[in-house]
Amino acid sequence: MHVIGTVGLPGSGKGEAATVAREAGIPVVTMGDVVRQETTDRGLDPTKDHGTVAQAMRDEDGPAAIAERSLPMIEDRLERADTVLVDGLRSGVEVERFEERFGEAFTLVCIDAPFEVRAERVAARGRDADETDGGEGLAARDERERGFGMDEAIERADVVVENTATLEAFHDRVRAVIEDGADARAHEV
Repeated sequence: MHVIGTVGLPGSGKGEAATVAREAGIPVVTMGDVVRQETTDRGLDPTKDHGTVAQAMRDEDGPAAIAERSLPMIEDRLERADTVLVDGLRSGVEVERFEERFGEAFTLVCIDAPFEVRAERVAARGRDADETDGGEGLAARDERERGFGMDEAIERADVVVENTATLEAFHDRVRAVIEDGADARAHEV
């Protein structure tokens, strides 16, 4: 059993890491999907109210609320696969919860890219709300994510994958982490 968690600021490449995992046949649990579903269940717009609902979930059920809701999904996938990738941890509390549950079988991977690179990626997606249409800009999203405790989670990463070169190079780095499994803790990629 191996659970790989990813952490990184918006636009860093967590979704691309999840794509690499899926291509390798590894199931992916996206923590943001838990928030999107809750946002929809509350009758709100996931593109505009995602951050508000994420904060409300933490306020209502504690700082590990989203991790707690993700655990049954992860455990379900581990019944059918040796490795699961968990996309999008946001806080040190979430890291602690996964470390408590999975112990040494949990590896936290930080996906890192500078603000300017991430801003270009987010703009190119075309699906993310921005300040001009009533949504959050990248700097505001960064601030919100950091408010959840993301800096602590980033500091606790076992592996850092820099995502500043080509997409192919990034995919190769992620594949190496996946293939190394728990041994990935020993180095930066």
